[in-house]
Amino acid sequence: MPWSDSDYPNSLKNLTPEVRHKAIEIANALLDQGYEEGRAIAIATAQAEEWADNRDKPIRQ
Repeated sequence: MPWSDSDYPNSLKNLTPEVRHKAIEIANALLDQGYEEGRAIAIATAQAEEWADNRDKPIRQ
């Protein structure tokens, strides 16, 4: 099930909107590659947090 900015996993709710958007983008790409939802969410969250950290952007609200 692909996610959007208005329909996303509950585990992403505390991320800033920009980081959440990036995590959703990554998770959807992982789903397209055949990853299971739980694994896709975990990987996407970690990668989006790293993406934000590398750009000195806030990660959590």
